[in-house]
Amino acid sequence: MNHILIVDDEEDLRKLLSDYFEVNGYAVMTAKDGNEALRKLEKQPDIVLLDINMPEMNGLDLCRKIRSFVSCPILFLTARLEDADKISGFQAGGDDYIQKPFSIHELGARVEAHLRREMRNRQKSSVRFSEELAIDYSERALYGYGRHIPLAKKEFDIVELLSAHPGMVFDKERIYERVWGPDEEGESSVIAEHVRRIRNKLKEHGCEGWIETVWGVGYKWRKS
Repeated sequence: MNHILIVDDEEDLRKLLSDYFEVNGYAVMTAKDGNEALRKLEKQPDIVLLDINMPEMNGLDLCRKIRSFVSCPILFLTARLEDADKISGFQAGGDDYIQKPFSIHELGARVEAHLRREMRNRQKSSVRFSEELAIDYSERALYGYGRHIPLAKKEFDIVELLSAHPGMVFDKERIYERVWGPDEEGESSVIAEHVRRIRNKLKEHGCEGWIETVWGVGYKWRKS
C-alpha cells in the first residue's frame, strides 16, 4: 500500500482527495499547513500533494525545507500556472504541477505514474522534522535551519535517544546505560558534560531549548 500525504489549507479539498485515494487503495495522511506537514513527513510518505498558496509557510518554502531529506515525488497543486511559477516550483524541488480546478482522475493517473518511476530504485531514510531542526537518523546528521551541526558520536547518540522519545524523561543513569552500554562504568557527570556541549552547538545555530532539564531526575527532548 502506498502512503500519500495531502497538504492543503482547504478542508473540503483535503476531504475530497482523501476519500478518492482511500477508495483507490492508498493510505492517506493529511495536513492543513506546513507545520503539520513537517510532523507527518516523519512517517515518510511515498508521494506528497502540496498546495502552493498556504498561510504562514507556503508550499514552495516547505518544499525547499524538506527536499534535502525527502526523496519521494512532490506534486504541486496550484490555481496559477505561469511559466515563472513552474520554474520556481521545479527549482524548489517539485516534480510536477497540476492546476486547480483539476480532474481528480487525471491527478490519480499522475500520482500512479510518479510512483511507478519511484519503484525502480528507492531508498528511505528516517528523518524527524521541526520548524528549526531536521534529524536524519540514517545519516546520523543534525541540521539547524538547513546548516549541518557537527556532533561527536556520543553526542549524536544522546540526541537520537532523547529526540526519538519527545517528552519522555530519561535519568542520567539510564542515558549512560543506553549510550555507553550496560557493562560500562562511568559517572553521571559525563552525561551532563555531553548535554552541555550539545546545547552549546544547538545555541550556535539558533536552536535553543530542545533538551530540557527535569531537576532532580534527568533530561527530556522538547515536544515540537
